[in-house]
Amino acid sequence: MKHYQNIIVGFGKAGKTLAGSFAKHGEEVLVIEKDAEMYGGTCINVACLPTKNLITSAQKGMSYSAALTQKTQMVEKLRQKNFHKVADQPTAQVLNAQAEFLDNHTLKVTDESGEEQLTADRIFINTGSTPILPEIRGIRENSPRVFTSKTLLDQTTQIPRLAILGSGPIGLEFASMYANFGSAVTVIGKQSHILPAAEPEAAAQAQQDLIEDGVNFYLASELTEVAAQDGALSLQVQTASGQQEISADALLVATGRTPNIADLHLERTDLQIGNQGEIVVDQFLQTNVSGIWALGDVAGGPQFTYISLDDWRIVDNQLFGNQTRSKQNRPVHASSIFLRPAFSSVGQTEAQLKEAGIAYEVYQMQTAGIPKSQVLHETRGQYKVLVAATDHQILGATIYAEESYEVINLISLAMQYHIPAEGLRDQIYTHPTMAEAFNDLFAGL
Repeated sequence: MKHYQNIIVGFGKAGKTLAGSFAKHGEEVLVIEKDAEMYGGTCINVACLPTKNLITSAQKGMSYSAALTQKTQMVEKLRQKNFHKVADQPTAQVLNAQAEFLDNHTLKVTDESGEEQLTADRIFINTGSTPILPEIRGIRENSPRVFTSKTLLDQTTQIPRLAILGSGPIGLEFASMYANFGSAVTVIGKQSHILPAAEPEAAAQAQQDLIEDGVNFYLASELTEVAAQDGALSLQVQTASGQQEISADALLVATGRTPNIADLHLERTDLQIGNQGEIVVDQFLQTNVSGIWALGDVAGGPQFTYISLDDWRIVDNQLFGNQTRSKQNRPVHASSIFLRPAFSSVGQTEAQLKEAGIAYEVYQMQTAGIPKSQVLHETRGQYKVLVAATDHQILGATIYAEESYEVINLISLAMQYHIPAEGLRDQIYTHPTMAEAFNDLFAGL
């Protein structure tokens, strides 16, 4: 039985970066990854970067085949770069194998050469999350035409008619992407409107813009059956007005993701599992079993690669730093959905502030009033920022506009360092940029 100082299960964002920390400090580390095509984690291989690459290509009018080639080349390059970033370190090793727990401190790894048992001073679980496939009649029987966000990225030919189950961020990004590639897209969602937790006026405009781009919506609806039909699919959908049949060439299931723990056999350990299938951790990412940590999606936090990176910061700080970082003091962070234009938000919404009884002021403007939007030929969208009535601290913002994924970070920074809205109002920005909208947005302060 071989013993290591550190074993990391899963080559995700947090895990690979943590491996680098151990190598930097001269500590021995073994990274175990069962899928050689997942070096670097979900973001690089099957999520953030490949999808945004395809989205950008679609918006530029590139053909699907050319965009797919470009995406594949990018992913392969980044995958190899991430592999060597860890594997080339003198104290680090990467093992392509399936890992499972035999007890609290023993792992069994299986690869083509056989089985081996391993132990370590510290074990870090960073296996990410996996798409949820709901229990719907016929969905598994028609699996060749039923895709997840991961498997859809591997399709070598464009799907002419794509149905999407799920009107959340993943489903909407694929809807926008495929519509821009020229496919007929239909979104089926349980909610009565998209982005129900977002500012309603911005969400309504985004929905209307998606319709304008060619996306058809069946909202407040439920997919009840999937059946084969002349080489395609027949989808039975229960809507508010009755049963509807939708014909599609393929179905994308985008109904959420669940922590990826099935193959770890955690039932053989004393690790505590939460209600959503996550490994329960404390504010420092430590589990209830001494010597075991969990990081990233598998630990049940927000499913963003930048949160996984911050998980690394917390663990690195606890092991090698001044032990001040924790989940309780994460910096303010935003989120973006890469539609056309992009939909970004941070902090609280107006409904949340009303419920909490917090006095606030609203500052809004349409994107069309920003000169850069004219330059970009994308004038759709709006800015909405909520400011404390007393000291003008920013409480929340929704920016539905081109390049909002960049501009929203200025809001996050202002919130983190308590810069009042006047600071953004009075700043001199380069021109033309989407950020200079803050000069006009807060002019009434």
